[in-house]
Amino acid sequence: MIPALSKIAAVPPGSTIGIVGGGQLGRMLAIAAAQLGYRCHIFDPHERPIAADVAADFTRAEFGDVDALARFGEQVDVATYEFENLAAEPLAVLGDKLRPGLRSLAVAQDRAEEKSFIEASGGRVARWCRVDAFDDVMAAVADVGCPLVLKTRRYGYDGKGQAWIRSAGEAQAAWETIGHEPAIAEAGVDFLAEFSVIVARSADGAHAFWDSAQNVHEGGILRHSHIPCGAEVAAQVDEARSEAVRIANALGHVGVLTVEYFASRDGPLVNEIAPRVHNSGHWTIEGAITSQFEQHIRAICGLPLGPTDLIRERVTMDNLIGEDVLRWAGLIAEPGAHLHLYGKGAPRPGRKMGHVTRLG
Repeated sequence: MIPALSKIAAVPPGSTIGIVGGGQLGRMLAIAAAQLGYRCHIFDPHERPIAADVAADFTRAEFGDVDALARFGEQVDVATYEFENLAAEPLAVLGDKLRPGLRSLAVAQDRAEEKSFIEASGGRVARWCRVDAFDDVMAAVADVGCPLVLKTRRYGYDGKGQAWIRSAGEAQAAWETIGHEPAIAEAGVDFLAEFSVIVARSADGAHAFWDSAQNVHEGGILRHSHIPCGAEVAAQVDEARSEAVRIANALGHVGVLTVEYFASRDGPLVNEIAPRVHNSGHWTIEGAITSQFEQHIRAICGLPLGPTDLIRERVTMDNLIGEDVLRWAGLIAEPGAHLHLYGKGAPRPGRKMGHVTRLG
């Protein structure tokens, strides 16, 4: 278990926050940081990442470039990351400036390590086993049973790197679909609903939750979140919160941590964790007193956590995926709709282009 730091020195406004990754989460973190008086410095390999549009500085370099990361570290007062599909070893050069630390990253980016860690922390997951070869796939079919899903251990998100096996005859095709990559085989869950617990944790162990959103996915991509959740989810939130904070404490996590759950007939089952702000918490920008983005900045900078009370009793958030974004004119004219466009340019199928939040 990683012990919590009892205290970290506050990083005052006017300082520079480094963000590794230049996507929409980095963009919204930079906007929240600017509101509190911080400058942000984006580190990303792309020519013009969307987070750089709203940041003071930008370094273009590969995520594994240790020399570039070292120079980046010298120019920032604290650093964080906006996604977990990063090699952990190069980021070690950032030292204690990196929050959350490497432990959270290493656990969350490998599904087998993640499942083992969740179980060791007292959380429950669906039946699963490691897969390194096709013989392991067939053993999982026999031991875990069908339906089951193969998930690559690394670099999978939004339904990528996954393949279902509903009968033994589909095993070979599923193995081909994931490219023979090291994976886990996980039992299919007959769940009642999906929901997330988002917790912010300070270095001294103080923590705060937001109301849990009930989530609807299509094709592995989040389409819709709403507050309040349904009765079947509400009955399981307390248990899920207790698990989530145990996971955060075991990681020694500093910042926002998201735990995605299935509400099953036997109680909450952890689907996966994300050591960062999360799509299912975008509603907090307008729907809560302190957004998940501001709260993450507060936590990594050693500031007091803000209140997470709802602004309204009912909040909904819809992702704009692909050509959904072409409806922007109608959405921006809709009374009470809060439109967020990420500035990604041309829409593509499956690409998150923005979101819209409605209160009340």
